[in-house]
Amino acid sequence: MTAIVARPDRLRVSGQRQQLVATTHFRLMVVMLLFVLVTGVVASKLAYLAIFADRPDRGAAATGLLPDRGDIVDRNGVTLARTIDAWSVGVHPNKLIGDPALLAYRLAELMPEKTEAQYLAILKSGKKFAYLRRRAVPDLVRRVNALGEPAIAFTREPERLYPNANLASHVLGWIDQNGNPASGMEKVMDAALTDPAKRGRPVMLSIDSRVQAAMETELNAAMVKHSAIGASGLVLDVDTGEIVAMASLPSFNPNATGRTPFETFLNKSTTNVYELGSTFKMLTAANALEHGVVTDMARRYDATHPLQVGRYKITDFHAQNRFMNLPEMLVHSSNIVTARIADELGETRMRRFFQQVGFDKPADIELGARGMPLWPKFWARTTTMTTGYGHGIAVTPLHLASAYAALVNGGVWRPATLIKRDGAHVPAGRRVISPETSYKMRQLMRLVVLDGSGRKADAPGMRVGGKTGTAEKPSAGGYKRNSLVSTFAGVFPMDKPRYVIIAMLDEPKGTADTYGYATAAWTVGPVINRVVSRIGPMLDIIPEEERDIDTSQLMPLLWKPKAAGESHRVAD
Repeated sequence: MTAIVARPDRLRVSGQRQQLVATTHFRLMVVMLLFVLVTGVVASKLAYLAIFADRPDRGAAATGLLPDRGDIVDRNGVTLARTIDAWSVGVHPNKLIGDPALLAYRLAELMPEKTEAQYLAILKSGKKFAYLRRRAVPDLVRRVNALGEPAIAFTREPERLYPNANLASHVLGWIDQNGNPASGMEKVMDAALTDPAKRGRPVMLSIDSRVQAAMETELNAAMVKHSAIGASGLVLDVDTGEIVAMASLPSFNPNATGRTPFETFLNKSTTNVYELGSTFKMLTAANALEHGVVTDMARRYDATHPLQVGRYKITDFHAQNRFMNLPEMLVHSSNIVTARIADELGETRMRRFFQQVGFDKPADIELGARGMPLWPKFWARTTTMTTGYGHGIAVTPLHLASAYAALVNGGVWRPATLIKRDGAHVPAGRRVISPETSYKMRQLMRLVVLDGSGRKADAPGMRVGGKTGTAEKPSAGGYKRNSLVSTFAGVFPMDKPRYVIIAMLDEPKGTADTYGYATAAWTVGPVINRVVSRIGPMLDIIPEEERDIDTSQLMPLLWKPKAAGESHRVAD
């Protein structure tokens, strides 16, 4: 009998298992090989970027890691403007799924810069896309995303950030929503900031952010205290023409310019022109000394009564009613004596000197928006006289700063700049007065602060010199007596001048501690005092009480009554 033996089923199962294990091992090997390959490619790419990213001939992949627009920094490397990768919140109205009214209500709660009605209009517009917020913070993105509307879109895009907000906003300008430069150095330096060959290299300004902050803070405090409608301030290097600070108030935030009034965008230091009053007396004095009209500081001029010229009468704010010499003219800010000296100079020399310091054309600076001075159309005898003390001609505060630099730096006028200069790139400039005349002007400026209308500007140990100026604002048919422009044009330290400092308040009001006066001596002089005290050490100028320019030859020329009573009425 033949026996039939069948192979057990477990042997067939065992064979299948061996085949399955082999297949699994093969697949694992393939996955591991793919993983190693991908890892190698990534590692190679990273190594390439690490080695070649900083080379001048880097490709598009490498340059894509750098911002589209270079940084703007101050003279010490502090960032003033930078391009960042920011969130933007938008919506596709044509793809909206939820209730528009409910979504508009919730958006208005999260982003109150628009009303509920405005959001509803956007959502119902049917547009393909509309922005809801540019430069959104991550927390806002999270909250808007939580609304659950698929039509809302979140993107990352380059945005221009000004980390110091309002600081130096008129200098920097801003970038509009389309990425185009709108004003300021952003517009002036656009080519350098976007040049592919210079990507990643910042543009360095002459501004010192520390000095800028001090100027803006003190000017703003004075503007608020005296209820002024505006203010302007400058600090200028007398030897290089570099602008170390340029302030215009009220300022604006370049990060959010949407609702800023147009007038706020105007840089009062470079676009607005003013009759700057008695600050011009220093220019007239320098002109007279340079041309030999005044050869003796002791020569006296009649100021015993107002000066009648035709139908015009020239008076002094704080009349001395006596004969005065040139130092006394400046210390007591006499319009009468200044007019007499200007009359002796004559139209030709007065007009030519103002042209030499650039008063007949826009200020020489990189900024595009620059005001044209109000230059007299006809130089009558009265015009020559009144321009000598700052009436009948209007310039910007920057014009005045550049002129004062020439008065004290040895006599050379140079164009101003907002770009940091090194010694090799300082322009030669043009000579307007001799070094001898320049030294005399330094003595006279110091005298005004030591014993004249500028006493409140004297910062201890900083050897400040300068001149006050208070001018009534012109109006149809004359001048507005209660609308003043109060200015102080100063220099420090006078023994070795380094910086011009200008502070101006537009329509200040008197206060109890100024005895109701809104003149420069009371309103702007203290600003100079506080600013110079703060910025001197920042600029490596150490207060020294024992150092000063020698004014001993001029002091005896100042007559003082034997029983001089203290008066609250200070000349401008």
